Formats: sequence, C-alpha cells, structure tokens
Amino acid sequence: MVSFEQLLHARLDSLQNAVTDWSEAVKKLEAIAEQATNGMAKKAEKADWKGENAGVTKPFVKKTAKEFSDAATEAQSIHNILRDALSEFKAAKKKLKDTVDGAPDKGIRVDSNGVVSYLVHPDRRSKDYDGPKPTEADFKKARADIKAALDRANDADEIASRALRTLVGKDTADFSGTDYDSLKQAARIQDAEDAKAAAKIVAKGDDATSEEIARLNKYLTDNKGDAYFAERFALEVGVKGNLNYWLDMGDASDGSRLAIDHPDQIKALQKNWSLTLAAATQSHSPAMEQWKADVISSGSDVVRSHGTSAYGFQIMSNLMRYGSYDTKFLTDYGQALTVAENKMTNNGSLRAGQAWNSGLSMPPRLNWDGKDLGRDPMVGFMESLGHNAKASASFFNSTIDLTPDNHSDNKKLDVFKYFTKDRDWPEDAYKGGFDNKYGYDSLGHALESATTGHAYDAPTETIKDVRTLDNAKVLQKVVDFYGSDPKYVHEQGIADSLAKIGTAYIDEFNRSLEQEDNDSMRELNNSPFGANLPNGKSRFGSDYDENLLFSRGDAVNFLSIVAQTEEGHSQLSAAQSVYTANILGVVGPKPGSQEIKLSDLTDAHTVMRIGSETHGILDNSRIAQIEQDYQEGSKERQKAIGRTTEWIKFGTETLVGGGVAIATDGVASPVVPVVADVVGSATVSALGMLTDDIAEDYTEKDDKEYKKSFDEMKEDALNKGRSNAELPARAYAQAPGWSEENSNFIEEDLTNYVKNARLHSREDNLPDPYKKED
Repeated sequence: MVSFEQLLHARLDSLQNAVTDWSEAVKKLEAIAEQATNGMAKKAEKADWKGENAGVTKPFVKKTAKEFSDAATEAQSIHNILRDALSEFKAAKKKLKDTVDGAPDKGIRVDSNGVVSYLVHPDRRSKDYDGPKPTEADFKKARADIKAALDRANDADEIASRALRTLVGKDTADFSGTDYDSLKQAARIQDAEDAKAAAKIVAKGDDATSEEIARLNKYLTDNKGDAYFAERFALEVGVKGNLNYWLDMGDASDGSRLAIDHPDQIKALQKNWSLTLAAATQSHSPAMEQWKADVISSGSDVVRSHGTSAYGFQIMSNLMRYGSYDTKFLTDYGQALTVAENKMTNNGSLRAGQAWNSGLSMPPRLNWDGKDLGRDPMVGFMESLGHNAKASASFFNSTIDLTPDNHSDNKKLDVFKYFTKDRDWPEDAYKGGFDNKYGYDSLGHALESATTGHAYDAPTETIKDVRTLDNAKVLQKVVDFYGSDPKYVHEQGIADSLAKIGTAYIDEFNRSLEQEDNDSMRELNNSPFGANLPNGKSRFGSDYDENLLFSRGDAVNFLSIVAQTEEGHSQLSAAQSVYTANILGVVGPKPGSQEIKLSDLTDAHTVMRIGSETHGILDNSRIAQIEQDYQEGSKERQKAIGRTTEWIKFGTETLVGGGVAIATDGVASPVVPVVADVVGSATVSALGMLTDDIAEDYTEKDDKEYKKSFDEMKEDALNKGRSNAELPARAYAQAPGWSEENSNFIEEDLTNYVKNARLHSREDNLPDPYKKED
C-alpha cells in the first residue's frame, strides 16, 4: 500500500524510463514477430518437408513464430499498464502536493503522516492575529483530497501489480500473449475473474469450508464500491442462485455446520453481499434490468431447500439491509411486495405474520445481524429505504394500486397510513424473546431518511442540509400522526428516530412555536427562524415563504409526545440548545459591537423566548410521563426524575457525533441541525465549553439526594432545566469580542427572557402522558 509520505515524495523517473524502454522493446519485438510470422513461419509452411522435419521441425517453427508474436503482445501490454500507472501516479502525486502546498494559505498544517491540524491553534493566537482561520469545511476538504489522492495511487498500484503478475504467468517457457490495452481494461478483466471465482464458491452452498467463505468475503470487500464487479457477481450468481444460496445458509437440516460454527462469517457475508447487490442495481445494462425484474417477479415464489422454505421476497429483503439500492428498483420492489402482502392477507383479513408463514415448512434463519430472524420481508425493505432517501420519500408520499391488473376497481392503499398505523407488524426473535420492536425500528429508519434526505446512518461528516419539499411532505404526515396520540410513539418504540426527525427540523418547529395562535399556519413577520436560504426564501418552495409546515398546536403536540420518552427528551433538548446558540450568533449583534441597545437584541429576545418555551414543553412532558410510569415513592421514580437534566452531558461534541449539530451556511444564514459540522460559530463553541464544565457536576446521585421527596426533586429538576435553557444566552454573552460591560448586560437581559418564557410554557395544553391499556 502506498503511504502518504511515499506518494508525496515519489520519484517517478525510473517508472518513466521503464515506460520508454518498453516502448522501444515493443518496436523491436513487433519487427521480429513480423519477420518470424511472414518469413520463417510462411517458409516452413510452404516447405515440402518429409519425415521428422515435417512432424517435428515444422510445428516447432510455427510455435516459435507464435512465441515471438506473443512476446510482442505481452510487451505491448506491459507498456500499456506501466504507461497508465505512471499517468495515475503523476495525477495522484500532483493532487496530494497541491493539497499540502495550499494548506498553509487556509491556516492548515499537514504533518508527515497526512494528518491535518491548525497551523496556529485558536488557543495560541495572539489578540492581533489576522491570519487565515480554517473552518471545519476546510479541514474536511483537505482530508478528502488527501484520501482521494492516496486511493487513486493505491488503486493503480494494485491493478498494475496484479496485471503484471498475470502477464508474467507461471509458465517460464512460454509468453502468455495476454493483451491489455489499458489499466482500465485490466481492472475490468480482474473484476470479471474475481466475480467468477466468487460465484464458484457460492455454487458450493453450505458445503463450502470456512476458509472458502473467508475468501468469498474478501472478494466482496476488496471490490467494495466497484460497480463492474458487482454487476458481474450478480449476473454470475443469478437470481435463482442468489435466493437458493441465502436460503441454504439458514437451513441447518442437511447437517451442515457452516453457519452454526461460523455465524460471524455469515453475518459479515450478509452485509458484504447486500452492499455488492446494491452497487449492482445501479447498473442499467439490459442484463441487469432483466435481473432486477426477475428478482421482483420471483418475490411471491416459494423457494425450497432441504428442510425449509421461504418466499422470494423474504429472502431478498434480508439481502437489502445494507447499501443504497437503485431508486427505481426499490420503488418497483416495494410496490410489488406491498401488493403481494395484501393478496396474501386477503386484503387484511389475515395478519401479516400469518400470511408470510403460511404454507411454508420450518422457517429458516435469513438474518444474521443478531436483531431478528428475518421472517418479515418488510423489515429488510424498510432498512433499504433507510439507506435511500429519495426512494423513501417517494414511497411514503405514494399510494399503491393493490390490483394493478384491474384498472376499474380503484383499490388504492395509502402507504404512510398502512405502515405507520394499519399494518400489524409481525413478531420475530428480538433480544432473546419475541417482539415486533425491530420491525418498528426499521420503520423509524425509513422515516428518518424520508424526512431528512439522507441515509439514517450516514457518516456525520457527509451530512448536509438537503431537505426538499418531498421530505417536508413526509414530515407533515409524521407530525400529524405521531402527534395525535401518545400510544403510537410509546407502543412502537421509535422515539429515537422521531427525535432525530424533530432535530432535523428544529428550525421549523421554532418557526411554528413563535406563533401565538395554536391553529394559524402563517409565519409571523420578520421571524428569525425558518426560510434558511440566502435569498430569504423557503427551501420547501414559495408556498412556505410565509406559511408554516405545521401549526403551533401541532408542534407542541409532537414535541411533547416525543419528549415523554427519555431518549426523545434528551435528543430534542440538546438539539434545541445548540440551535438556539447558533441562531443567536446569526441574528444578534456580532461580538465586538461597541454599544448594545435593547433594540439591537429584538431577534435575540425572540430566539431565547422560543428556545426557553421549547425546553419548558420538553421538561414538563417528560416529568409528567415519569409520574405516570413509576410508582410513587419508588427509587426508580427518583432516578428517572434525576436524569431529566442529564442531556447536558451530551455537550456539543456528542451532538456532532450524532449528526445533530449546526453550521452556518455562508455568512449569515443558519442551517438546521441535520448538518454535522459546527463552522465558525463562536456562540456554539462557547456553549460547548459551558456544557463541558457543567457536565462534570452530573455525577451519580447519592442516597441523600434520593431521600428528598419527589416533589422536591421535581422542583430541583425544573430549576436546573431552566438554568440549562439559559446556557445559549450565557454562551453568546461570553463569546470572544464583547467588552465586560456589554457581556454583563447581554447575559442579564437574555436570561430574564428565559425565566419569563418558562412561565409561559406552562400555559401550553400538553398532551396527557401515555397510559398503557390493561
């Protein structure tokens, strides 16, 4: 593998000389080959030899002539490989050198291992420092450019070395005659060879050895992201082979010990296989289009192995849990799967679990990640939607014709309503028992991608604000449905996903909460929230330049119900705190302003008031649920109330890690917390330092604390919650640049708004806490 330092200081003169030498060798060998073919070989062919000359010498002469031709072909191939490898190495080296040389101009240092850092750390800058101040986006670009250069060099190195080994071959007496016209062609040939070799292992089913499965996993991981390999693998294995193989892995009735003794290998294989097929579906070649159509058409077929059977949809869905599958394929697959389920349940007369297990022998194990056995095909499909936001948003905004062959009966199914409310999600093995929790988890993942516009588990460093009107339409359904009754959030157990969705739209929730009228759908004039585009327009289209996505009443209901759960309360409280801090830094006077008047703080007052009201809604909702859930006087009740303010331990660092933090898009416009990088926000940075300091005080409470009455602890929690809600104001006031006089004035003024707003938040008519029906 080529290292950072090796590439940066690579001396390519020797390789350039080799390219030149092989170019000369090609010319000489081609001349000799031409003489051998048109001279020696033709003369031997025309010669009227008898005896040994005819039986031995003539074939020898012809073979020798062919060897000269093969030598010329091989030399040309070597030249082509070295030529293209040199070109790739040069480009990679230039990319790396340009990145390293340009880094200081952006205030970035790149060390000898390729690690980027500040050229001058903010803590060590002098007061009059006027040098470059890199943003997190600058650091990300530098890291990405370094990685791209190294990847390019290593890919070229790997393909070239393998191609050269192939050209040399194992036969020391013969030239191979292999013909490579480019490095790209060599890569494709290698992909095809790997796909064939992998398919041969697949053909063995569970008769393969552990070593062969390890080799199969290596083929898939080594070619991860390689679209051509993925397509060749999918076609080599075939749709039938794909379904039969995965069913065979989950069937131990034939005495195979492969999956029983090596479950971790099969778990890894499931993920690698899924990622490979996902990449394959991105191809639109005629062969792959037919493959995709065959996968869907075989979904309702029963596939059988030695002692078990499953429907094609059940098997395939478990190979769709990872990777981003083609959008159209997912749409077609989801529609066909839903139609099949409706037919199997006789339009809902049977439960989904009964339908998918009817007429089958002993159910196999189709999922190996330890969460469920994979019997419900909707679970894997929802996971696939969770990795393709465009397909997910389209799916949940759609209706499906349940009888596509009958155009007159108009039997339509509302997708969002069916999967969130009407479908009876089957129970499956889950954490040592049987439950439908993982089914709902997968639904939550799909809803996350449908609303936020990115995969639910996307790396935080890749997250950007890409929300569209289609995403917002799904959000409106989520807010309306899950804010209508607490039972859906609590019984489905997807508060974690709903809290992430709320976080991604915390700007729009603040925009709605600013409205005093619970039912109004009009934004207040000159609101500091919402819009979010540099031109002041809504990213969701002109209809929402002045209109809200949902009313204040809807916002209160949704936030309150999600915050009844511990994870929902923690996530939303942290998100609101960071959002308030960031928006203060955008709409308030910039630190360093000489004189501060109350009129300058008008927007800051609004931001703090709404932030504090939101915290009040969240805190009161969680406390009411604790009173409902735990028996009066129990230690569990005391502990639960004690944890209500511990979201502060997240700090901004964990918020970034969870994909929650915010950035400023350009100079002034706030971007929602779906963005992962905190860019140049002094207020958010100050908030991080404050929360880090406060988090040290959140230690495990001692017995003395638990001896307080619940009412005393409740009052303590509300007071501490109010103090935590003041933190953005304190962070803004303590941001570098303010005079001591201005800092004191701002902090006192803004914290007063928190106290008043907390009182106002108690006037909200919050939904009742969830009470489980007997």
